[in-house]
Amino acid sequence: MKTIKRNLLAVIATLAVAATAAVAAPKASTPDSNSNNRQIVKQVRRELVTLPYYGVFDNLAYEVNGSTVILSGQVTRPTTRSDAGRRVARIAGVQKVVNNIEVLPLSSFDDSIRRQAYRTVFNTAGLHRYAMGANPSIHIIVNRGQLTLEGVVSSKMDRQLADMAARRVFGAFSVTNNLRLENDETEPS
Repeated sequence: MKTIKRNLLAVIATLAVAATAAVAAPKASTPDSNSNNRQIVKQVRRELVTLPYYGVFDNLAYEVNGSTVILSGQVTRPTTRSDAGRRVARIAGVQKVVNNIEVLPLSSFDDSIRRQAYRTVFNTAGLHRYAMGANPSIHIIVNRGQLTLEGVVSSKMDRQLADMAARRVFGAFSVTNNLRLENDETEPS
């Protein structure tokens, strides 16, 4: 009797583990879901770069996981954070928005570093073209004296020039260069 109960429990446990594995297994992606994902990625990018107060001192990034969009980055205005979340939530096919965008603290010290970094970086020979247009391709993020360069440049030389210019900014405690090269871009974000 004990042997039968033990065997029955073993069979039930095996079935429970198999059922859990089947439920937890990722669904195979279909061509329709891939094209839908690409459409969502395009629309999210368009919505973010056309935000009215998104500028050179803001950095927005996103990740699309099925119908969930995860927003990240840093902005100087709380309205930019809320507008980004609201706009992305309206996109067809988006079910959930996780808004991890950080609003940078108000600081006249950081503001002076931002202004000086803008002048120094974009007045460097050859880098002024990255400041042109409504959405510049180099973004300057300053958080509590820590200066970070984000965005895309066309060559290693431009990346190095921007780094050297940022390191000349008086008052910045540290400089982090996260600039990527255009031809290394694999996903828009």
